[in-house]
Amino acid sequence: MLASPYKEFKEALLDFIPKDRIHTDPLRLLAYGTDASVYRLIPKIVVDVLDEAEVVQLVALADRMRVPVTFRAAGTSLSGQAVSDSVLVRIGKGWRNWRVGENAERITLQPGIIGSGANKILAEFGKKIGPDPASIDSCFIGGIFANNASGMCCGTSDNSYKTVVSSRMVLADGTMLDTADAKSRAAFARTHAHILNGLADLRKQIMDNPELADRIRRKFKIKNTTGYSLNALVDYEDPFEILQHVMVGSEGTLGFIAEVTYRTVEEAPFKASALLLLPTVKAACDLASAVATLPVAAAELMDRASLRSVEGTPGLPEGLETLDDDVCSLLVETRAATHEQLEKNIATINAAFSNVTFVRPYAFTDKPEEFTKLWLIRKGILASVGGMRPVGTSIVIEDVAFTLDRLGEAATDLQELFARHGYTVAPLFGHARDGNLHFVFWQDFGAPAEVARYKGFMEDFCKLVTEKYDGSLKAEHGTGRNIAPFVELEWGSQAYAIMKSIKSLLDPKNILNPGVLLNSDSQGHLKNLKPLHPADELVDKCMECGFCESVCPSRDLTLTPRQRITVYREICRLREVAPDSSELKTLQKGYEYMGKATCATDSLCRPRCPAGVDTGVFIKSLRKKDAGSLSKKIAGSIADHFAGTCKAMSIALNSVDALHRALGTTIMRDGSRLLRCLTFNKVPLWNKNMPKGGGSVYLPTPYSGNAKKVVYFPSCIARNMGPGEEHNDRRTEPEAVISVLLKGGYDVILPNNLDKLCCGMAFASKGLADAAHKKEQELEKALRQASNNGEYPVLCETSPCLLHMKQTLDPSIKLMEPVQFILENLMDTLKLKKLPKTVALHATCSMRKMGLEGKLEELARKCAETVVVPDGINCCGWAGDRGFTHPELNEAALKGLRMQVSTCEVGYSSSRTCQIGLSLHGGIPYYSIVYLVDEASE
Repeated sequence: MLASPYKEFKEALLDFIPKDRIHTDPLRLLAYGTDASVYRLIPKIVVDVLDEAEVVQLVALADRMRVPVTFRAAGTSLSGQAVSDSVLVRIGKGWRNWRVGENAERITLQPGIIGSGANKILAEFGKKIGPDPASIDSCFIGGIFANNASGMCCGTSDNSYKTVVSSRMVLADGTMLDTADAKSRAAFARTHAHILNGLADLRKQIMDNPELADRIRRKFKIKNTTGYSLNALVDYEDPFEILQHVMVGSEGTLGFIAEVTYRTVEEAPFKASALLLLPTVKAACDLASAVATLPVAAAELMDRASLRSVEGTPGLPEGLETLDDDVCSLLVETRAATHEQLEKNIATINAAFSNVTFVRPYAFTDKPEEFTKLWLIRKGILASVGGMRPVGTSIVIEDVAFTLDRLGEAATDLQELFARHGYTVAPLFGHARDGNLHFVFWQDFGAPAEVARYKGFMEDFCKLVTEKYDGSLKAEHGTGRNIAPFVELEWGSQAYAIMKSIKSLLDPKNILNPGVLLNSDSQGHLKNLKPLHPADELVDKCMECGFCESVCPSRDLTLTPRQRITVYREICRLREVAPDSSELKTLQKGYEYMGKATCATDSLCRPRCPAGVDTGVFIKSLRKKDAGSLSKKIAGSIADHFAGTCKAMSIALNSVDALHRALGTTIMRDGSRLLRCLTFNKVPLWNKNMPKGGGSVYLPTPYSGNAKKVVYFPSCIARNMGPGEEHNDRRTEPEAVISVLLKGGYDVILPNNLDKLCCGMAFASKGLADAAHKKEQELEKALRQASNNGEYPVLCETSPCLLHMKQTLDPSIKLMEPVQFILENLMDTLKLKKLPKTVALHATCSMRKMGLEGKLEELARKCAETVVVPDGINCCGWAGDRGFTHPELNEAALKGLRMQVSTCEVGYSSSRTCQIGLSLHGGIPYYSIVYLVDEASE
């Protein structure tokens, strides 16, 4: 039950926001309130907003009722900027519009666009946005702007502060200001002259104090996100420009950014990298000073602890383990518009390094497969430390900046500080070219003695950075809750007073993200710390960073992988401390649908996870634990009578198809919805793209005795699902596959007792391990016999089934996906021609995990003149049979598909069930990719 004023606030919200976007249940509050930081605050209300109008009304309401609000983008922020114990406002399913300016010199973005998504939009123009944070594949533009996030290459010249052209913002009283619109500026000047005048007065205070003005200029020559962007008051005279630039890095404490226009920067297409090994950290830092004057795009420092953390990783340079304890490295990259210029850059750098003493000789490489391995060292540090940490501990990541002339001395002092406070595993790494260093260590926030140790470290660390070096306590991660109590220590009383004046001027009631960026509580950084309770060895290494969320098909429906783990951790904690509590029962009940039922278990989260956590495997393990004896008995019976079951399924599909033709789509759809409603969603939902039944698989030509032979195992799905009403080509998938193989000059061998065979995936995904194992063993025996003990390759047209077979069958059986098989074996024979058609592609999650999405596109481009690959569609969310049983998951995963394929005639994929949902939500018929190859081949 909500207490006042939150009860009244929620009731007022219902006047303009639907109740399904206002969350007050314990599960969602916990899940949606978690970010990547070491802090935990549980909001009273979570609100999903879809447009500016809703934000304006919500903020105006909060202002009237004095209810604090926190704005949330992707929640990858590391310092607690996106958590709240009041009202958390999330960017909902909208906020993803964009437009590219003339010559792509500018791009306008809404805050819900992922950073790398903006770069994909600009890629065809050879441009990108300036900010390049390490989390760019997951974080939103709103967070990039609000934290003034930078990265390895942008330095202080191409961050949001330097590249913002204009912005639309909602201030604390609900006023909207568009700095690019003269009318909006004029209206604001009339109604909010006190803000513009106040900013002008603050600028005058600084400019009348030359010592303070010089200090501000000096501190912003290096990376600095500690406190507000005081450089705006020095760099600009126009109050509107001051306001716009003060908003950069303000972490949601001054207003909401609804849109930002950036000046774009060039993306150099030619790159080369080299790993430099130097005898000490100081030597590496001293070299970084020289690097800053050379044509170097990035110079990443990694101390010995960093290198040690990734030793033995496959693909990395050999011999890292033999390096001395004091060795430090610089990973250097140079970029150019042409290959000739790249060679000149390398020659210039080599000449500058001619008198430098290196531990080992180095060499630049411009081969992507080689320099990618070098960068895996840098990218693997966080993952490695996260994986090594004891269960129940959190990862602390901080970043600082120093002037280059003192970087080596400061780095040495930091290493000594780690040792003095007992942080024996604390890699020091970062963007040395910019004097920006990161460090990471694990910390137990559940033990008072450990919290006391952390407190002592933070005090000594802040004094070291500010008093000895006058450096930045925060360089690019935003101030956040951890450093907010130390802002005055870094800046001094005069500058801090101006920051407080900025906050009072723009947020006089202190309702916007209070306690973040400025905090008068000297112990604020030690409160609301988040212990990570042990839950399951499959997920205990999760750092709750949120890198997984952008590829999760259920992210806009229920929970993401991070949120599933967060809630399960709390369930496990409550089982220990309050096993009979109503809170535990509420979470467990909600988790059945939110956590388990609507997880696609596609495991696309694993490649995005720094710690390699596979939430799909974890959810499957929970389903396995939940599988009762009755479910196992039914599964066993189906496995034993598989041919009959499949025949019954085919007959049922034909019956439903006949009923559809008799009743028509409208009656069939409405009747299906009613039946599903009456059965409390127990009956699967029919849709107009449901296929008819399949038939027996047979070879149209007799065995011909060709030297080239291939075993074809048609999956049970492909065998028993025929074409849908939307398909003009009425052949089944096995017919199309066999046609292509025969054209390619292969003898096709079908396994014996085909109707009884199944790869077992359908059972395994539901946690029915015994039935799955039985079918796996049967299939392995049949394929071994058909392939002459592995002599012939085995083809399966359904990529999810093929992946499961690769994971469970004997590796001596050469399993191949059709795209791979066609490109490697049939190209000389088929003589493909480009058809005059525009086609869409969907790489299934299993195809992505096998690394074949690029091969799919390569093959399609050989067969069609125009190929469209929709952006942001990673997994279709059909998830085996969940497209039937939980159609809302498929709908949520494909919500952006129809618009992106509107110019396409037809689509292609590699899974019959996925094609049902793709056809339904794309509005075009989807076939297996083999149909396109068959049509384009002679």
